Amino acid sequence: MASTISVQDALVYIMVTTSAVDTAMNDKELARIGRLTRFLPVFDGFDEERLIPVSRDCAAILSEDEGLSTMLALVRDAIPPRLHDTAYALAVEVASADMHIQAEEIRFLQMLRDRLDLDKLTCAGIERNVIARFRTL
Repeated sequence: MASTISVQDALVYIMVTTSAVDTAMNDKELARIGRLTRFLPVFDGFDEERLIPVSRDCAAILSEDEGLSTMLALVRDAIPPRLHDTAYALAVEVASADMHIQAEEIRFLQMLRDRLDLDKLTCAGIERNVIARFRTL
């Protein structure tokens, strides 16, 4: 497995891991990942054809012993500090895709927040934004 990854690959790793952490990658989460990589400016220049291979690379890492720790170290090293909040926002976006956040997803979000050294207030703001945007009548 690669010892370094691109920023965009790291962001995909975060989204894939968020989806997979509850052992059920559902269609809504996968569709959300695809949409995010197509329209967000941070993914400008990302070849959409790479989404599946990058996702598979992430899954291979996660299947190893200590795979989650390895993946978190890779993304921490790849993502510049100015994009740490963006990475967390992408994770929250994917976790909320099916309108039900599982306990495993919450735990992963806490691990990601800690690994990226994000403060609780920033994370709460990101989480609140997603709640507001996806609220139903």
